Amino acid sequence: MPEKVEVSTIVTGGQVSGGPPLGPQLGPLGVNISAVVAEINKVTANFQGSKVPVKIIVDTETKKFEIQVGLPPTSALLFKAAGIEKGSSNGIKQPAGNVTFKDIIEIAKTKYAATKRGSLKAIVLQVLGTCVSVGITVDSKNPKDVILMIKEGKLNVPEGGEA
Repeated sequence: MPEKVEVSTIVTGGQVSGGPPLGPQLGPLGVNISAVVAEINKVTANFQGSKVPVKIIVDTETKKFEIQVGLPPTSALLFKAAGIEKGSSNGIKQPAGNVTFKDIIEIAKTKYAATKRGSLKAIVLQVLGTCVSVGITVDSKNPKDVILMIKEGKLNVPEGGEA
């Protein structure tokens, strides 16, 4: 009976190589490492430069593999949208960057599409909460103010996953 082995790792989207840590993990399984790397780079291209969780499932008998890609953490998507490498250690008191409300909606849609849980509005509020934690303003406003505007109905969020 064929054995399936799972290798889980975090990669930089679109920039995986056959070197460590991936190569040494896959080498003993006898799988074509360059084919695995090419496939991972292909399926993570949309997350170029972001840290992405990846699971490689290898059939040790046939040497066939399957790639499962998770979503980068919300903070990584925010950093990419803001054009920064890391957040502020002082949170929103000392902002590290700024994103648009449109960026928030797009990040929320990405998360919604992957989970299909809750409403888009709830996910937008979660993304805004992450903005508070990592020190990213939204349209140069404190994200707490944007959250309040949404809750008071002064700023509309599309329902569901559609725009």
